[in-house]
Amino acid sequence: MSVPTRIIAFVTGDAQRDRVVPPSGITARLTGFAAGAMAFLAVFALALSLASGRLATRWGDELARSSTLRISAPEAQMAEQTATALRVLETTPGIASARALSKEEQSLLLAPWFGPDLPLETLPIPQLIEIRETEDGYDAAGLRLRLQAEVPGAVLDDHTRWRKPLERAAGRLRMLGLLSVLLIAATTGAMITLAALAALAANAQVIAVLRLVGAQDGYIAQAFVRRFTLRALGGAAVGTGLGMAAVMLLPSASETGGFLTGLGFQGTGWVWPLLIPPLAGVVAYFATGTAARQRLREVG
Repeated sequence: MSVPTRIIAFVTGDAQRDRVVPPSGITARLTGFAAGAMAFLAVFALALSLASGRLATRWGDELARSSTLRISAPEAQMAEQTATALRVLETTPGIASARALSKEEQSLLLAPWFGPDLPLETLPIPQLIEIRETEDGYDAAGLRLRLQAEVPGAVLDDHTRWRKPLERAAGRLRMLGLLSVLLIAATTGAMITLAALAALAANAQVIAVLRLVGAQDGYIAQAFVRRFTLRALGGAAVGTGLGMAAVMLLPSASETGGFLTGLGFQGTGWVWPLLIPPLAGVVAYFATGTAARQRLREVG
């Protein structure tokens, strides 16, 4: 029998064999609820991990394309050194643009730490120059040597120390999302196993009668496997649908909202939660099959 034929036969089932497992009751509700709740949590685990990794990657890319030049010099020399630094940057291959930040812009950068009323004119604040790179980038070591010779008070920050941790964070967040889904799958399997064992215990007399008339343990176990697998698949489908609907209600990506927005799926990312119901079905299939065969051997 081919695999598609087996799947169709598994879904359609055997009416005579299905009578072994009650179609309703506490085990049915518990299995469906557990699968639905775990699927709902799995959707959010995926959404948060993918969004966090996406955000870390975007921040890393932005830092990779930009640099900052800090000039510390006496007030009388500040304008001259700033102009010299801009000339050096304009003639450096790999730099798309360079501009000196105004006092207002520097004040906005410092406001989160020192407040909006910081008196810049009375403090020795360095002059900041924003550098935008081309796709090919520039030679940071060579630029530092030129600046050291022509602008003694300049310090170049190519954001490497900030970019590397963000790139590592992106990978770890994605790994954390996968680990969360695996833990949710394991929890689902454990709860379905308990529900299957409860159903086996409740139907002990029916199983004994089936054995007396010649039913094999494989025949009996298959009835439990099919019923619990379909229950888990249905519950996970409902939970996944509710989870995706809830994710769609989250605020969309916004520059002003920071990391608190754009926490949903984007593009092909919406395909990932659709894999949760089949995964729940596979977990239920193996968990129920293992529990049923073991229990039947114990009471044999």
